[in-house]
Amino acid sequence: MSETPIPAPPKRSASAIGFDLLLWGGVAVLLLISFKPAEIDKFPELFGGSERMRDFARGFFSAFTDLDAFLAMDWSLFIAKMWETIQMALWGTALAVLVAVPLGILGARNITPWWIQQPVRRLLDLIRSIPDLVVALIFITAVGLGPFAGVMAIMFNTGGVLAKLFAEAVESIDKGPVEGVRATGAVKLQEIIWGVIPQVAPLWTSYALYRFESSARAATVLGLIGAGGIGQILIDSINAFQFDQTGCIVLVIVVAVSMIDLLSQAIRSRLL
Repeated sequence: MSETPIPAPPKRSASAIGFDLLLWGGVAVLLLISFKPAEIDKFPELFGGSERMRDFARGFFSAFTDLDAFLAMDWSLFIAKMWETIQMALWGTALAVLVAVPLGILGARNITPWWIQQPVRRLLDLIRSIPDLVVALIFITAVGLGPFAGVMAIMFNTGGVLAKLFAEAVESIDKGPVEGVRATGAVKLQEIIWGVIPQVAPLWTSYALYRFESSARAATVLGLIGAGGIGQILIDSINAFQFDQTGCIVLVIVVAVSMIDLLSQAIRSRLL
């Protein structure tokens, strides 16, 4: 009984190899070009300034080595501000989902004609390109300081990101269920509701949960400019050189983000 010969490994075409060389060669060239502008040559200074870094670390961790100082921290304020930050992220993400669902469908090339899909995609590019802090400043100018400006800034940026992810998820669906719904005489809206949404809903939910995690961190940064949350007291402690308090605030942020991550993982494991 003759043994079946082992097939030869697949060979890539010369054009594919050439494209890879061009792509990764271009990346290497860009890294070399940007070496000086990005000041990568300052890397040794990380070790030259070790004494300053030790002084900062000593102050940052001082509250964790002194029980009395640790207990004397205003933990109720830190936790309350972190909870405010989480609520900002929750509402910002929820509103972003409401915006992203219709834009994601309109931005999918297998659902809408190109003369609708392309302008929607370019609009999403514009939304995502504007930094969160700039958007937050615009809303602060409109409604004043406070969490609402932060919520709207999160909604704006997260909505653009989710809409792009939602559109890409729609573009990768199986056409079979959609064609089956169409065969019943359904209109376009019914095709989307019964043929598209059930396929992408778990993935959309996963994307929304991930962006909620990201929004919780982004909301912390937005607090630096007065958009509510724990970011304001964080920057105040840094400006006052109260690095022991800074360390405790960072601890609260790390614990909160970790809990959000664990909760999101549990939810995603049930959906996917």
